[in-house]
Amino acid sequence: MKKIVAPLAAATLAVCSSFAFAQDNTLSFFITSVGSGDGANLGGLEGADAHCAELAEAAGITGKTWRAYLSTHAADGNDAVNARDRIGSGPWFNANGVQVAANVDDLHSDNNRLSKENSVDENGDQVNGRDDDPNMHDILTGSTLDGMAMAAGASCSNWTSNGEGSAQVGHHDRQGGGANPTSWNSAHGTRGCSQENLESTGGDGLFYCFAW
Repeated sequence: MKKIVAPLAAATLAVCSSFAFAQDNTLSFFITSVGSGDGANLGGLEGADAHCAELAEAAGITGKTWRAYLSTHAADGNDAVNARDRIGSGPWFNANGVQVAANVDDLHSDNNRLSKENSVDENGDQVNGRDDDPNMHDILTGSTLDGMAMAAGASCSNWTSNGEGSAQVGHHDRQGGGANPTSWNSAHGTRGCSQENLESTGGDGLFYCFAW
């Protein structure tokens, strides 16, 4: 009997350890399937975060903290906010179980797996790209290539404007025009902040959501 106890205990410990270190590969990254409908006026960062959480819950994902990948410039006594600093530490998985990045540095490197195929919405559906009609590949970020905040004028009044201004966008399909056409987070600025303005440059007011 004593000979059985040790192997049994070891096996039990191994099983428990495997559960303890099992990686959560449920949804923790997506592009919003719909925007606010009011151009780049997302209700600020709080409104954008709430939109991420609502879409995730509708897709059956609960119990996670969701943040929009958006930067804001310093204004009204508030410091600038960097998108890379508000999305957790990773890893992040799309709705189809694909790991798109292991951590923040990986996300902002050439090693990430962000593409039209992998940067899907909360339901696992592809978002229209440059070769589709309508083109919706412009994704709002207000960020530099490394996920930092830009100067005033790149976030449509910190995501509260649907009028004049501009927002920095990335291309989720990694193609198009602008200074950095293959960038997922910092390709070019929009012509304005209204829904019509965003659509005219190949967008729909969509943005990235990350969770932990």
